[in-house]
Amino acid sequence: MDAAWRVAILVVVSYFLGAIPFSYIAGKLIRGIDLRECGSGNLGAANTFRVLGKGAAIPVLLADIGKGFLAVKLVQLYGIEGYQYLLIATLVVIIGHNYSVFVGFAGGKGVGTTAGTFLAMAPCAVLACLLIWILILKISRIVSVASMFSASCLPVAIALMNKFTSCDSHVSALYLSMVAALFVIYKHRSNIRRLRDGTEKRIF
Repeated sequence: MDAAWRVAILVVVSYFLGAIPFSYIAGKLIRGIDLRECGSGNLGAANTFRVLGKGAAIPVLLADIGKGFLAVKLVQLYGIEGYQYLLIATLVVIIGHNYSVFVGFAGGKGVGTTAGTFLAMAPCAVLACLLIWILILKISRIVSVASMFSASCLPVAIALMNKFTSCDSHVSALYLSMVAALFVIYKHRSNIRRLRDGTEKRIF
């Protein structure tokens, strides 16, 4: 199979994997509601938590992380050589999550799915950022603040792991993490406006 077909198949599989709207499905199954019309309207784990509770939010978060992880692992399992294919899978699965064709191109903000993709490529850096996310959430009690801060720390964590530990990753992951961090911040622009206005809701 030539490179063009590999890329085409990879893009299609990664997009539709990312586009599975687990939070939307949870809302319909548990309470018969459309999460796009409830809470913040975001199809992510945080809004799932606010509307449906942690019993629904935890499985949704794990599923969102899982689809990002799986998109990258599928490239590795099928023996497709070239780090560029991992990067394509990462970008496309995040885009699929954020702009799902199944729910009118709505979606989440990509935090869980981004974490899943980098968990497959730079696990130590992701675990470090998870600790940062927990710490910032405990201090601020605002999910958006914790998410944006930890996403911004991901490139730093990857760079430090590559320089000072044996738990390193390909240098391309560092550059991709910068793009992913900017994408996460961009998707939180409405949260940034609410933070500026002092109206952003606390999670607890």
